[in-house]
Amino acid sequence: MPELPEVEALALDLRQRLDGRAITKIHLAAFSALKTYDPPLTALEGTLVDDVTRHGKFLDIEASGTHLVLHLARAGWVRWRDEVPEKPPSASNKSPLALRVVLDPEAGLDVTEAGTRKSLAAYVVRDPLDVPGIASLGPDPLTDDFTLDAFKVILEREGRKQVKGVLRHQGTIAGIGNAYSDELLHAARMSPYKPASSLDEEEVQTLYAAIRGVLGDAVARNRGLAASELKGEKKTHMAVHGRTGEACPVCGDTVREVSFADSSLQYCPTCQTGGKPLADRRTSKFLK
Repeated sequence: MPELPEVEALALDLRQRLDGRAITKIHLAAFSALKTYDPPLTALEGTLVDDVTRHGKFLDIEASGTHLVLHLARAGWVRWRDEVPEKPPSASNKSPLALRVVLDPEAGLDVTEAGTRKSLAAYVVRDPLDVPGIASLGPDPLTDDFTLDAFKVILEREGRKQVKGVLRHQGTIAGIGNAYSDELLHAARMSPYKPASSLDEEEVQTLYAAIRGVLGDAVARNRGLAASELKGEKKTHMAVHGRTGEACPVCGDTVREVSFADSSLQYCPTCQTGGKPLADRRTSKFLK
């Protein structure tokens, strides 16, 4: 799933490509992807792109005061096309194409989603806050107002909730997903099951520094990369996420995994849990 660093880089790349260009046509290939009806999708046709920004994990293309907002979900992506086929795309359950934006001249963007589980979402709105997911976002972890004191307040408010869940919840902190929450907790040498309010002063400072450092470094690495390069860049720099069975780059212990119904987490026992393997939440009590 694209998270804060990748969506930030996508926004930067598209801002440079789209600035001042006209949207001549939009083709909707996956009708379930469009979540709004007013303004209609056609309201974007004939507009000029003014900006491309990010809200959490939402990508926002603003054109003449109308916003095309995309949430790429787990398997969505945006692909630049130097040439767009003359024939409009047809709706097909087997095609990964969800939406095509045709520009003047005939370049464009394909918004795609791999797999059969379709959860990519597109919104056409006059104000980004008209998108419920944006209106309910928590603070962005890389803005100046996300201070150490603000983070302390969040952890205290979340009480006994597990810290991984707190990091991932978009209404609490915007932009962090499953992958980077694994990475942040590994960098902070902290169990994903640790209750948020149980962190002492040093642990809070360490986790805060990991959030700012890991995400900030990822944004810096991604800056200037084309959309086609971002997935590989993310995978290359993961320490534990997606690396089950491999050696931890810090201590050499084997990276382990806990599986859930529709996701999983990865961690290093030596770095994060005192050498103890975490129990699967579906069958056992949590290990602290």
